[in-house]
Parts: sequence; structure tokens; C-alpha cells
Amino acid sequence: MKKRLVAHFEGHVQGVGFRQGTRRVATGYEVAGTVRNLDDGRVELVAEGDEEELRAFLDGIADSHLGGHIRNREESWADAAGGLKGFVIAA
Repeated sequence: MKKRLVAHFEGHVQGVGFRQGTRRVATGYEVAGTVRNLDDGRVELVAEGDEEELRAFLDGIADSHLGGHIRNREESWADAAGGLKGFVIAA
């Protein structure tokens, strides 16, 4: 069963290439979604795929050069809603 993950990253995550880096990491996983900056300084990730793949994707982000910028990560999980194609940086 496909799942939808919404993750919010806090720390020094804006202005450091975090969204671009997340998109690069996503190419190694079978996930679809978006990543965008929020006005409050956090970065929001919305992704869908198999839960195991999504968890591996989160680990991939944390294990990449991006991990040092993350101070906190909040996650919420739901059933996939569909409608996501590829992995893009949202405005």
C-alpha cells in the first residue's frame, strides 16, 4: 500500500541548497513528491511511495550532506492521495 509522508525540517535548511539536494537524493528512490520552503524558515517535504522506500529516502537525506543542516524533523503519515509525478521543487 502506498503512503504519503509530510515532513517538516527545521534548522539551517533555507539558503543552503537544501531543496536542490533533496531533489538529487530523491532520484535514488522510487518516490514522487515536492519540496518547498515555508515562510517560518522550515522546509516541507511531501512524498508518496511504499513506506519502506519513503523511510529509506528520509534516511538518505539525513545521511547526505544535508543532514548537518537539520536540527529537527517532524513527520506525519497517511494513505497516498495520488496526483504526484516525479520529484519537484515547489514554489
